[in-house]
Amino acid sequence: MNAIRTADEAAIEQLQDLPPSAKLVAKVLEYEETLTQSELAEETLLPPRTVRYALTRLEEADVVDSRFSFTDARKRLYTLAVST
Repeated sequence: MNAIRTADEAAIEQLQDLPPSAKLVAKVLEYEETLTQSELAEETLLPPRTVRYALTRLEEADVVDSRFSFTDARKRLYTLAVST
């Protein structure tokens, strides 16, 4: 269990170095659990391009996970990979 907490702590430290848009997207995912990119843009009131950039940065930092939507394979669903 300590290894999991250590990984979470490392991800949280990486989150602190990310841009404000990425922090906002992570916070929305913390409350909403699973959203598409367009739903994130709607919830955060950020432009879609900014949400894409934030998600890219969050995925690089291993803070979010993504998977294809079963209902629409063109869309990806994003979830928070760590507890903040």
